Amino acid sequence: MPTTQSSSDSPPLALSSRSRAGWSPIVALAAGIAVLVASEFLPASVLPAMAADLGVSEGTAGLAVAATAVAGAVTAPSIAVLLPRTDRRTVLVGLLVAAMVANLAVAVAPGFAVLLAGRLVLGIAIAGYWSFAFGAGTHAVPGRDSVISTSIALGVTIATIAGVPLASLVGDQVGWRTVFGGAAALSAVGALALAAVLPPVPAHPSAGFTMLRQAVANRWLMAGVAGVVLVAFGNFAAYPFIRLAIEETAPGSTAWLLLLWGVGGLVGNLAAGRFAGRLRAVVTAAPVLLGAGLVLTTTATSMPLLAVGVVVWGLGFNMVPVATQLWVTRVEPERVESALSLQVTAFQVAITLGSASGGVLLDAHGVTTAFLVGTASAAAAGVVFATLRVPRG
Repeated sequence: MPTTQSSSDSPPLALSSRSRAGWSPIVALAAGIAVLVASEFLPASVLPAMAADLGVSEGTAGLAVAATAVAGAVTAPSIAVLLPRTDRRTVLVGLLVAAMVANLAVAVAPGFAVLLAGRLVLGIAIAGYWSFAFGAGTHAVPGRDSVISTSIALGVTIATIAGVPLASLVGDQVGWRTVFGGAAALSAVGALALAAVLPPVPAHPSAGFTMLRQAVANRWLMAGVAGVVLVAFGNFAAYPFIRLAIEETAPGSTAWLLLLWGVGGLVGNLAAGRFAGRLRAVVTAAPVLLGAGLVLTTTATSMPLLAVGVVVWGLGFNMVPVATQLWVTRVEPERVESALSLQVTAFQVAITLGSASGGVLLDAHGVTTAFLVGTASAAAAGVVFATLRVPRG
């Protein structure tokens, strides 16, 4: 509970000291997110080489993203039910260790089946970590929800700015398996760092099935969750194949255009946190910008237009995690852990359906069709969020 300050100077000083000490856990939590998200999207950086090495089509190789999301969709709503009383620090560290094992399995996979198994384990790690990271952050730094959401989502942006383009370069130079080996090493470092700086985070007394059931009964929340599915589907029908879209217009420019996508993402991430007081406008604008970026990226006939499309795409999509995370916690403030697990489930379901559908469309009709389907879904998400009121914070 918030503490009411008296005239004494010592309580504010103690609170200030606690807040400063709390930033170290936030940095560690954001670093863990960065490693996990970079791991999730690595196949998009090395897709052609990975597909050729494993002897599958590029559309089939895109299922490496879908497999991760399948496991995540199941894990997000169930992990709190299975571990209702386990300290969340223990869970978060364990999930980073699981990510290390998953990435190692992919790095040494002799065939596509083993690679998919590793990606399933990674999906469990990502969904569980996303579900608990925000609550752990608010426990460490109380009363700064928008700052914490932005900081954690900044890990996603760092992954896309640095991780994805770097993985593309490293994969081209020394092979895609080395990329996943590096991700395994970073996952281990992240686990050690989090164990060292994150204080114990006891589970909420009502965590478990009852909390989840009550959250699902909130129709307002579930309407927003449907909007999250639409916007994330729109992105992931296209994102696993971003390299293919870039190379159609600008061969040889993949690495720096992926970096540009990440720079746009950084702006979107920070903008969503900065304007969180106008949450309805932010959560509506994000999918609209995403759709516009997808159209520009897939229809561009020149480098300048392609660059604009990639930036707008990155900006729009990277507003989504911050905006929707704050949206669900605003709509369901009494059951935040379950609300966030449903948001994560929505993302993972959409990643599964989007990447699988995009792969089918890619193999059958080409990359442009996959991008246009993603555009339509993003536009529909904008309509959904425009019609939903947001409670005052």
